[in-house]
Amino acid sequence: MWLYVVAVLLALFLLRRWHRERQTVPGLSEKHVLITGCDSGFGNLLARQLDARGLRVLAACLTEAGAAQLRAAASSRLQTVLLDVTSSKNIADVTAWVRERVGDGGLWGLVNNAGIAIPTAPNEWLTKEDFVKVLDVNLVGLVEVTLSLLPLVRRARGRVVNVASVMGRVSFFGGGYCISKYGVEAFSDSLRLEMRNFGVKVCVIEPGYFKTMITNTENLEKNFLSSWQKLPEEIKSSYGEGYLRQMVAALKVLQKGYNSDLSLVTNCMEHALTSLHPRTRYSAGLDAKLLYLPLSYLPSALSDALLTLFYPKSIG
Repeated sequence: MWLYVVAVLLALFLLRRWHRERQTVPGLSEKHVLITGCDSGFGNLLARQLDARGLRVLAACLTEAGAAQLRAAASSRLQTVLLDVTSSKNIADVTAWVRERVGDGGLWGLVNNAGIAIPTAPNEWLTKEDFVKVLDVNLVGLVEVTLSLLPLVRRARGRVVNVASVMGRVSFFGGGYCISKYGVEAFSDSLRLEMRNFGVKVCVIEPGYFKTMITNTENLEKNFLSSWQKLPEEIKSSYGEGYLRQMVAALKVLQKGYNSDLSLVTNCMEHALTSLHPRTRYSAGLDAKLLYLPLSYLPSALSDALLTLFYPKSIG
């Protein structure tokens, strides 16, 4: 009897959530959305996806080549702008550019998608500058872009969508990437609470492993080799060249599990921007849902034991 009651209640809850999440924001064709990191990957696909749906997309690219390619693949509604999120002056200029285009209606959506992963390696192989390079793009740049555009988002009572990662839940490799994504999670949580009274909703996207430039195996392998070559002999002898070979081998095994369907992520982003009742967090990909998210809730001793099974062994 109790199982029946629980099943009915669960079914009603899921039905209600399904109904709420199907309700869309009215007047989407009049709403402006700025997306960073549109040269390739998630940002590029999302820009085209939202453009096809009729929204007014403002696509920020790092290079003119990326911007030109995107304009050629989209409608005349889509506009591009060059943005380096590590440049305060560039951010200020782009904010002024956005303000001219959105007018009194404000900016409905800000999607902080720009990000890098390299340099990455075991922490001891890296320098402070290696960490700063990644943090400046993935976290500090994201914060500055958000703070600069937030008045326009508040005016529209709109949305901030921050792209974090499953690596913002489980940190199992060195460098600034995981640190930056934990930071994105923390910044988003505090911003969500602060913006609640202003009618602004803050959503976090947590993709698993997808085939993008960030996860490009060739680039990551070159990055490992470059870091190794710069190490003092003492550190090299402690780890041993076998450690490096194991890392590269593990990277190639991991590559086989990369998901090439980027729409699993961009559909989450689109829902966060267009649903009347968006979710606070979106886990994109089966690995995110079935592996990394459950792993993040395990006791540290247990998750460490599981992750260590896949870690290289020092044989120096």
